[in-house]
Amino acid sequence: MKAIKNMLAAFGLAAVVGLGGYAFYKQSVPSVSNISEPGKIPVLPASYSNSAYTGPVDFEKAAESAVPSVVHIKTVVKFRETAGRSQRQQQNPFGDFFGDDDMLRRFFGEDGGSFRQPEQKASGSGVIISNDGYIVTNNHVVNGATEVDVTLNDRKNYKAKVIGTDPNTDLALIKIDAKNLPVMPVGNSDDVRLGQWVLAIGYPLNLDVTVTQGIVSAKSRNIGINRQGKAPVEAFIQTDAAVNPGSSGGALVNTNGELIGINTAIASPTGAYAGYAYSIPANLVKKVVGDIMKYGAVQRGYLGISMAPQGLDDAAKKELGIDEDINGVWVAETDPSGAAAEAGIKKGDAITKVNGISVGTAAQLSEQIARQKPGDRVTITVVRNGAEKTFNVTLKGNMGTMPSQEAAALEALGLELQAVTKDQAAQLRISGGVRVNSIKEDGIIADQTNMKDGFVITKVGGIKVSSVDDLKAALNKVGNNFQIEGIYSGSPDVYYYGINGFRN
Repeated sequence: MKAIKNMLAAFGLAAVVGLGGYAFYKQSVPSVSNISEPGKIPVLPASYSNSAYTGPVDFEKAAESAVPSVVHIKTVVKFRETAGRSQRQQQNPFGDFFGDDDMLRRFFGEDGGSFRQPEQKASGSGVIISNDGYIVTNNHVVNGATEVDVTLNDRKNYKAKVIGTDPNTDLALIKIDAKNLPVMPVGNSDDVRLGQWVLAIGYPLNLDVTVTQGIVSAKSRNIGINRQGKAPVEAFIQTDAAVNPGSSGGALVNTNGELIGINTAIASPTGAYAGYAYSIPANLVKKVVGDIMKYGAVQRGYLGISMAPQGLDDAAKKELGIDEDINGVWVAETDPSGAAAEAGIKKGDAITKVNGISVGTAAQLSEQIARQKPGDRVTITVVRNGAEKTFNVTLKGNMGTMPSQEAAALEALGLELQAVTKDQAAQLRISGGVRVNSIKEDGIIADQTNMKDGFVITKVGGIKVSSVDDLKAALNKVGNNFQIEGIYSGSPDVYYYGINGFRN
């Protein structure tokens, strides 16, 4: 069991509200896919077409139709007070994908104290999805921005407002006050095939709009780059079309000029194009954007499992009963009160299908669940002891917590802890807390703070803690950045210790 816990990649399996309300038709019939109720919010046209080979590839028509719908986004972040952070953590997985190398530095400071960061500027790209000004881009393009400016392909400039963001998928929706804009039709990313020709369109390196071509080299690719949300979803379309810094939020289109993905990241040893770029599938984009438009935020459903990671040793595989001849996603752990466990799914099951769609990797499973919302009922097919079983699972609206997640979160802090007694709490004039008996040298606390032995933790991220179990629960509710609050015996002062990049 220890071998598995040490290697678990714990997933709540976030689901992005899916395509509820969307109309699907046979590919031969033109269609429009509504984000929500017609007449109340903008619509996102969808034109599904047959991708079968019909002759020489014509990139000109696709580029001509798609380029006017791709915009240049420039952002400004005003100076603000910033907490210090250790040098070894001055890294951001999306930092190399901006047109301005200083874009993300506003979040990071030198060791110790606080100081004022100067104004920072950066640029990215976006795609027009409604004729009255809605534009989809990446969350990391607009995150923290105090000013967002949009330049259209015809050189007209507009101030933009951020409507909503979803860090888990790294998507954002912004809006400009304009009419009769060129809207990019949205294709069906499920129909994308390996080897298919695609175009990448954006504003790289602060250049004017740029079009590059390549092929789809992989699907449902998880590269572990998204560290912005608590339940990230990565199922990227991988392409060898040249994509460079500044292209974040730009369009990946097929040869019909339809949007099949939002360009998000590159794999590169230098920070510039080196062969692989990654795009968020259009079907996932529609789900996220639809939720933001209709509800103001993404409605996320959760399956409540952790998935066995690749690379388990033989002992861990044997414990889970993993049969490498079965193409599925193995359940390493379930949240006892989660949707999967309540439906009857158990540790050691191999999930092979979601709503009849085959899933063989964690990324494929995550994407399928990410298209659903809380309360949606999904059919999960598993293989258990060599026999196929089907479960009807009603997704929940909270991520839940696996026992190993709580233990791992506490272990990451690097603290030896003990709850204070009632008498001790009364003496310290607090309602309760957890005393730090010792601090491990290889933990986050030792790395990021000057906390001393004897410190009594009373709150984590504003959540009161009176026991070690309270502390575990609080750690799984807070985000990546939070404060630990408490006191030292004999001192009247309250101390605060900031933690950054907790789950990075």
